[in-house]
Amino acid sequence: MIFIDTNVFVAYYNNIHHERSLELIKRAIEGYYGKIFTSDYVFDESVTVTLVRTKDIEKAVALGEYILNSEIELLSVDETRFFETWNLFEEIGMSFTDCTNISLMKLYGIDKLMTFDMGFRDKGVEVVS
Repeated sequence: MIFIDTNVFVAYYNNIHHERSLELIKRAIEGYYGKIFTSDYVFDESVTVTLVRTKDIEKAVALGEYILNSEIELLSVDETRFFETWNLFEEIGMSFTDCTNISLMKLYGIDKLMTFDMGFRDKGVEVVS
């Protein structure tokens, strides 16, 4: 199983990692990593950053529609997970959304994170980039 982080989705439309993002997502959709996950927080961050960077609402909507209509399962941060994430945020000092990634991965037993953020490796997360 694999969890996809914001920067991979953002690179889909606007980033130096664009081509690599396309390759990684294609590989995931083809089943190479097993079941694919992301979260409502990553969704929010991805469409927002895409809009801000490209200034193109159509690209942001297209990304959102792609995520919502793909094989990617969208996990939600409930109240319990929110407060567990808050504790993790205070402990490790990564962005709150990054902490939700780690928290959800632990909860669902997801062992790999698709990201271009190598800071996750320092937190013991197996990164695919």
